[in-house]
Amino acid sequence: MTHLLRSYWKTAAMAATSYTGDSPLFLFDYLLRLLRVLTLLAIWRVVLAGEGVVSGLTLASVLTYTLIAEVFGAQLSPRTNLDWNLWTGAIVGRLVQPLPMFGQFTAETAGRWLIEACVFSLPLVLLAPVLGVNALPASGPAAALFALSLLLGVSVGLALEFIFGALLVLLDLPLWAVYQIRNAVTTLLSGALLPLALLPTAVGALFSWLPFASMASAPLQIYIGTGDAPMLLALQAGWSLVLWPLAHWMWRVGRERMVSYGG
Repeated sequence: MTHLLRSYWKTAAMAATSYTGDSPLFLFDYLLRLLRVLTLLAIWRVVLAGEGVVSGLTLASVLTYTLIAEVFGAQLSPRTNLDWNLWTGAIVGRLVQPLPMFGQFTAETAGRWLIEACVFSLPLVLLAPVLGVNALPASGPAAALFALSLLLGVSVGLALEFIFGALLVLLDLPLWAVYQIRNAVTTLLSGALLPLALLPTAVGALFSWLPFASMASAPLQIYIGTGDAPMLLALQAGWSLVLWPLAHWMWRVGRERMVSYGG
């Protein structure tokens, strides 16, 4: 077990260093994300000014929700480089490596998160008072439950990542079209961009039961203290227990077709 954990750690460290070395403009992406969160904060201040409590949310809670959604953006919508490996055919090499394939991609993703935490997430939290946003969780228990919910959300998100990857292979779908459609659908349904409580009541209630909401909406609701934490955690755990066996099964079924997909 210790050897396996050490291997994952080395994989994560290599991914972190290659991320900065191979992409000299990687900071530009963080600049765009900063501009996005500044824009969203400004929009919410205009839209909710003088509105009081809307669907259980105050302006202050929506601002906190928006900021924290960007701080933990990578974890609330986890993505690996699985699609690129499928497209180029590099996935074949992954299958013969000693580490489990899912573990390889997860460790690499975690390595990139370390860089993001240092150069973007932490600075954004420190900048919160300047932006007029309270970045603190609703309470101490809310912070602890948020950490647990975030882990479960990452689990659900990674399971969906591998399921979408398997669908690319099994259905021989065009990579870039699926990538764009998935990004649009996930952004809307997860609640990472817009709190689901602000959608029409029936629509928001429906979306809240989908696995996408377990990725972002659930932990963010717990963070600002507006969600039913036990119910949200149970839903996240349920989706994780359902999606991971499905992901493993789909990859076993599509293993032979990987060779002919992409490169």
